[in-house]
Amino acid sequence: MRKDGLSQQAYIPVPEGGSYDPFVSPDESPAEFTVKAVILGILFGIIFGAANAYLGLRAGLTISTSIPVAVMTVAVFRALQGAGIRGTILETNIAQTTGSASSSLASGVIFTLPALFMWGMPPELLQMTLLAMCGGLLGILFMIPLRRFLIEREHGKLPYPEGTACAEVLVANEIGGGRARFVFYGLAGGALFKFLTSWIHVIPHAIHTKVPFLRKGELGMDLSPALFGVGYILGPRIAAVMVGGGLLSWLIIIPLIDYWGADLTAPFYPETVNLIPDMSPSQIWTRYVRYIGAGAVATAGIITLIRSIPVMVSSFKIGSAELGQRMSDDVREVKTERTAADLPLRVVGIGVLMIAAVLVLVPQVFGAVGGVEVRAAAAICVVVFAFFFVTVASRIVGLVGVTSNPTSGMTIAALLGTASIFLLFGWTDTMGKAAALTVGCVVAIAASISGDTSQDLKTGFLLGATPRRQQTAELIGVLTSAVFVCLTVLALGKGFGFGSTELPAPQATLMKLVIDGVLDQNLPWALVAIGAGIAIVCEIARIPSLPFAVGVYLPVSTMTPIFVGGLIRLWMERKAKDQTEAADRRERGVLLGSGFVGGEGLLGVGIALVAVAKSRRPDGIGTEWLGSEVTAMIVGAIAFALFATWFFRLVRGR
Repeated sequence: MRKDGLSQQAYIPVPEGGSYDPFVSPDESPAEFTVKAVILGILFGIIFGAANAYLGLRAGLTISTSIPVAVMTVAVFRALQGAGIRGTILETNIAQTTGSASSSLASGVIFTLPALFMWGMPPELLQMTLLAMCGGLLGILFMIPLRRFLIEREHGKLPYPEGTACAEVLVANEIGGGRARFVFYGLAGGALFKFLTSWIHVIPHAIHTKVPFLRKGELGMDLSPALFGVGYILGPRIAAVMVGGGLLSWLIIIPLIDYWGADLTAPFYPETVNLIPDMSPSQIWTRYVRYIGAGAVATAGIITLIRSIPVMVSSFKIGSAELGQRMSDDVREVKTERTAADLPLRVVGIGVLMIAAVLVLVPQVFGAVGGVEVRAAAAICVVVFAFFFVTVASRIVGLVGVTSNPTSGMTIAALLGTASIFLLFGWTDTMGKAAALTVGCVVAIAASISGDTSQDLKTGFLLGATPRRQQTAELIGVLTSAVFVCLTVLALGKGFGFGSTELPAPQATLMKLVIDGVLDQNLPWALVAIGAGIAIVCEIARIPSLPFAVGVYLPVSTMTPIFVGGLIRLWMERKAKDQTEAADRRERGVLLGSGFVGGEGLLGVGIALVAVAKSRRPDGIGTEWLGSEVTAMIVGAIAFALFATWFFRLVRGR
């Protein structure tokens, strides 16, 4: 293999079982699983785990953090060279493997557990941490027997895009002193802008305007570096689809509802107090459009899941067969070389049994949901759904990447199955709902982290890492980051409140609606059906239904900065002189965007902690110094334009 990069072999398909020479030979044994590598991974994992929790609660999505964590680790190792502390490429890989586990953990937690707060049943830190640990450990353990087939034998057939990209970034020696600065610039820039808008409040955090000649038509934009960075990371196509869904809600659906309800003389369900003509656009969105969006997101998630059924079935068969072969190999104690050595299968079996025992025997995991029989039923649902969806997700992310992993659809399917079982047993009270939700939480985390683990193991395969050390690093990453991710969620919930403008917690709200719909059967099904129809029309028109549905479900102001970020990426790549410059701009922008997410997320957590300590959010200076609201919004728009210009110059610069 070439020592200047992986591009010569990493993307070249090879036959199943074909040979591949990794960057570090199996015969070499450089430093890999070291204390400094693990500590750096833990620290960066805590930072980006907290930031991803904030982003997910605000926008309903998270980002992969493998590359920024790897880049920052290389930078730290280079900075410490003067003190005689050096790091090998395999140590850097262990650090990013440890650190990236927190992102997937955050996804599962924020997609589900905030619903407990909305039910008035806020969980304790112990319960949240146990749920996060159980889901994370299950996802990693179930992935271990599949590594040899999915990563080694299917090399060339399953590209694992994020894992391959991370390996290429690590091999490129210039990233240490040069490219790492973009992550740090992003951290500082995102935190500073968030400080101006949400801490001292000298400029508004959002701008909005009414659309003339359109009944209650309104457009807006959150002045959010994190959402702007996410748009650049996602790219123009997905960003345009998402903002299209938002425009449908705010420029078509809301005006239509207002026009249709103009002559009503009584509130229209689910609203029970106000007449539609007396409601603002935001109230109409909250009371009606949100249910339409929920129906669209749920349908799109299920459609995505149904479309994946052939892959799911084949993946499950292959995974089960591979598990059987691994069991026989484990019994024979087959000797393997360093780069093919996984954790023993007995570790997987013992670990799964211990997790199942914790789920059944520790009442704090599922909360006060009844006796051992209820917890046993919930534990069985967890293990069965987690095993199935881990097997499926590990292969799906190999084909389409982590960002396209239908975690929402898998979680909805797990919730529907669990809620249906609970309905048969008559466990339909609030405690039953909470138990069903916690099952979905563990399954969501397991499915999410299995995809992340797969990408990390692909990176290790290309670099020549030791799989069992990477798997151990993933387990450490889960155990060390779980409590910090959960503390972050608790602080954000107390500081801002879930379902608020700052933290709408869209995915958790959706999961709550799913469980309520099955167990209470009181949803406004007409609105949900409209949303389902929107998702189906998108599929017929070959528009990606899930991102479009997310756009319908979220305020258009959330989608607008994502769209702007995607447009800037499109323009900059098209204006590049060649493919090399385009790739360079893409990488710089992704690192900056990741930094924006980290910086704004950490500042958001800081504001929440201040709010918890003082029982109120920081008052700041306020925007009154700008005079009128219109002037304040103009100044905010100018400030964000200057911020985007700074981003543009950094990404375009040589």
